[in-house]
Amino acid sequence: MVLAGGRILSGRPVGRDGALVDAVAIEVDGQIGSGRVIQVLACLVAVRGAPKYLRSDNGPEFIARALLKWITAHGIGTALIDPGKPWQNGVGESFNGKFRDECLNLEWFRSRAEAKVVIEQWRRHYNEVRSHSSLGYLTPAEFVAKINAAPNDATGQGAAIAGASAPWPVAPPIQTGSNRERAHP
Repeated sequence: MVLAGGRILSGRPVGRDGALVDAVAIEVDGQIGSGRVIQVLACLVAVRGAPKYLRSDNGPEFIARALLKWITAHGIGTALIDPGKPWQNGVGESFNGKFRDECLNLEWFRSRAEAKVVIEQWRRHYNEVRSHSSLGYLTPAEFVAKINAAPNDATGQGAAIAGASAPWPVAPPIQTGSNRERAHP
């Protein structure tokens, strides 16, 4: 299970598309059920606050009643990805590809303990050392620090650092054509 790139967290640094910019957790184990997912999410919520939404696929660990009950109790909405439509989570899929190419495909783990150590080292490198073109060639840690230091308003430098200040247009598009073509009241 990879818990990374969740959707729009209240008061948390987000990239231009509304996704988190850092890999918040990578859990390594043979089988990860809903109980373990809840345990990891509870730790993340305690440290970072509750997200507005949890975006996930329809794997059994993510649609289990216990998890759905837990996220509802914490006021977290669900944003399930339709089966067979990974493009609905482009940021997560992009991260998974980088994780696979830069870590998993390069390692031959002799034990689960070794995998946990190596994968956590890669996650820290991804967040603290590796610059990201989508973040203006900053590391996620640098980007988060820059966002936290910027004024928290919808306009000005804070909005410019984070990209768009609104997730969708706030005004209707400008109509084209001559004034004669439009009906006047």
